[in-house]
Amino acid sequence: MDKLIRGIAKDGMIRVMAADTRDLVGEASRIHGCTPTAAAALGRMLTAGSLMGSMLKSEKDALTLQINGGGEAQGVVVTAHNDASVKGYIGNSKVHLPQNDKGKLDVGGAIGRDGNLMVIRDMGLKEPYVGQVPIYSGEIAEDIAYYFTASEQVPTAVALGVLVDVDYTIKAAGGFIIQLMPEADELLADLITYRLEEVPPITKLLSDGKTIEEITEYIFEGMDLKLTEEVIPEYKCDCSREKVEGVLLSIGKKDLVELYEDNKEEELICHFCNTKYSFSHEDIGRLIEESTKKEQ
Repeated sequence: MDKLIRGIAKDGMIRVMAADTRDLVGEASRIHGCTPTAAAALGRMLTAGSLMGSMLKSEKDALTLQINGGGEAQGVVVTAHNDASVKGYIGNSKVHLPQNDKGKLDVGGAIGRDGNLMVIRDMGLKEPYVGQVPIYSGEIAEDIAYYFTASEQVPTAVALGVLVDVDYTIKAAGGFIIQLMPEADELLADLITYRLEEVPPITKLLSDGKTIEEITEYIFEGMDLKLTEEVIPEYKCDCSREKVEGVLLSIGKKDLVELYEDNKEEELICHFCNTKYSFSHEDIGRLIEESTKKEQ
């Protein structure tokens, strides 16, 4: 079962979020019919979203991550909440590139490097907080780390991984975010960097049967790690027919009338879960009536 843990080390000078997201990523890959490269790109973004979403203070807050570097993936969008639930989609779920020079899935090539990583935090204020940085590598983990360091001035290490099996199922997926607090000793950054250089890829550890707790304890051995929270990250789409009706109403009465006069059934598909919502000629007529009432 998937699990996300949060903790602190070195008397609170370091905070860590770490997650095993195999089931979550597997569900997303199945929904979107992803190739291995697409599954890796979407899975890394979903894992990052789950980790960053768990940092939100209120259950009403929402976080959206967007990355598009002009590559064949055609961008990835992920929305997350503070219970670590996420939903997301990739523009081209069939993107397939040769392995990169390290013999790995070429996520950076699929994403591209001519664009931005955008982080949108909606905390119920008049305007959401929007931060963005140029894409650093397109490999996503490095881009998230660069965002935290450049945009929020928080020294951050990020690891994200997705291991796809030969039958396209997800063999392992997970990641972590490690941050130094403002009062942290500068030498801690060197120590963390050294530790991370010695640690095998997170997907290797997970596929070898290590739990996310064991991996985190391994990284922070001798650093007084204290785990403070545990949640189950899930792939969860909150779309509904009512919300889709709201989208149709938002296009305006004039366009609704045109749809009605075409006398065709309208079908809308949710980007995040591929659920189809059909609206008959009569349904469109009812929405026009609602739109008319709102104008009065």
